[in-house]
Amino acid sequence: MSFRSQVSCVNRRGDHYEPHERISHIGGINHYKSLWKLSEYDAINSISCGEFDFFVLVNSQPVSVIVAEYEGRQYLKTEVDGYSPDNLLALPECLQRASEL
Repeated sequence: MSFRSQVSCVNRRGDHYEPHERISHIGGINHYKSLWKLSEYDAINSISCGEFDFFVLVNSQPVSVIVAEYEGRQYLKTEVDGYSPDNLLALPECLQRASEL
């Protein structure tokens, strides 16, 4: 069984312009109302092993965060939702003081 968790912020790598290379961390607020943040690597592993099911809200609707691959490199993106191809990149920056999930 996986834990469902909303992603409400991201940290970006400053020098990458390609969407599949830009996210370094994702974060949000857990059910205890505390901030959390995971590296892209840890988030990909958590999704791949079924530990977490991440989502973002787009127009008040949940859209799943999935693992995709581009030229042999795994990265995070959202499922196609008909609104925006950059749902994760549209989120605000995560605060620095967040604990890991």
